[in-house]
Amino acid sequence: MAVAQLDLAGPDGPVLSLAPAPGGPPPAPGDHVYLLVRFRGRPAATLLVPVPEDADPPIVLGAAARDALTALEPREPREAPRLTPPPATVVVATRERAGQLARALDSLLGQDHPDFTVLVVDNAPLTDATRRLVEGTYGDRGVRYVREDTPGLAAAHNRGLAAAGGTASDTAARAAHTDPAAPDVVAFTDDDVVADPHWLTSLTAPFAEDPRVGCVTGLILPARLRTPAQVLLESHGGFAKGFAPRDYDPLRPPADDPLFPFTAGRFGSGANMAFRTSALKAVGGFDPATGTGTPARGGDDLYGFVRVLTAGHRLRYTPDALVWHHHRETWQDLRNQAYGYGAGLTAYLTALLVRRPALLPALLARLPRGLAHARAITAHRTGDQRDVPGAHGTQTHSWPRELSWLERRGMLHGPFGYVRARRRVRGTRPPWEVR
Repeated sequence: MAVAQLDLAGPDGPVLSLAPAPGGPPPAPGDHVYLLVRFRGRPAATLLVPVPEDADPPIVLGAAARDALTALEPREPREAPRLTPPPATVVVATRERAGQLARALDSLLGQDHPDFTVLVVDNAPLTDATRRLVEGTYGDRGVRYVREDTPGLAAAHNRGLAAAGGTASDTAARAAHTDPAAPDVVAFTDDDVVADPHWLTSLTAPFAEDPRVGCVTGLILPARLRTPAQVLLESHGGFAKGFAPRDYDPLRPPADDPLFPFTAGRFGSGANMAFRTSALKAVGGFDPATGTGTPARGGDDLYGFVRVLTAGHRLRYTPDALVWHHHRETWQDLRNQAYGYGAGLTAYLTALLVRRPALLPALLARLPRGLAHARAITAHRTGDQRDVPGAHGTQTHSWPRELSWLERRGMLHGPFGYVRARRRVRGTRPPWEVR
């Protein structure tokens, strides 16, 4: 299945551009094309479009995109942010994946954001390949390298949070050229993504617009759909949260989400998130007993979202902040991912109760509906594996019984995995508190 993006000037306007997903092949006759439709640069929809063998792909895809825009009544074209985006540090945690990391760093260095630094956190490395890549190839381009020996994505992110903001000389130079009242932001992404050139500007602009915003998440789309495992993951919902911007406010809980704020998976994903640095530090950062690389298997991003929300900050989802994610390719990868999803969900809930016992009454009140929701999102479903959804999160597409079982088994493991991981990090303090 080809992956492409098409930009239209309007519902009846001309095609401004047609391109494959970054680094991929262009769509060809005979392809089934997973198409991102843009409206003057702004992501508006995804479609699955078959291109006949004797057809011209731009004509077929352009017609399908116009139909989609007419039906959707898309938002206004992308405009420059009303306020200057705040200074930002982009943290990329990685472990022994130098090839993928280079691709991600190239895209990050091409951002149109006016004031940012990139920081690579090498998590429990076995070799010096990452350090040599960063310091040898990207060091003179401003990319910084730090090492975190405690295994786990949350520990790596906390190390990045502690190091965010640049060196002392960088900070002094920045203060001389930026508004001292501007919020400082730390953004997180993964080593298996390619960031759209507007990603960081779109992800950080809301912090300048609203002082109550403590977290912003963005759109994640598949960079490739060339194996059954990749197609299945995207059919299950992938990482995307749709094309409508949304604000989550603890003072005004959403009427359509009775489980708020514990349905944290609806808010976004760790490959595309940013926090007001002061807000994230104030809640203690990420729980180091969660995340990939620990016995908990995941949940670090979900924990961060809920902790910031329960501290009174708003969370905003903006589809304008786009990254392309390279889904894992094999069936075993997908099995591991399904188990990790389940484990991470219950591990993060356990972490919340351990660190914030006052949340227990609210969680117990939502428990019956929460169990029903968990059964729904992990349910076995039959369907056409080629039928990748255009509307994300519908949960109507194929999800094999084995993967459903693995998700539910992971949910049983999560609390025990969290307890094991917590024993390993007991007594450790957030790195920004250590002198």
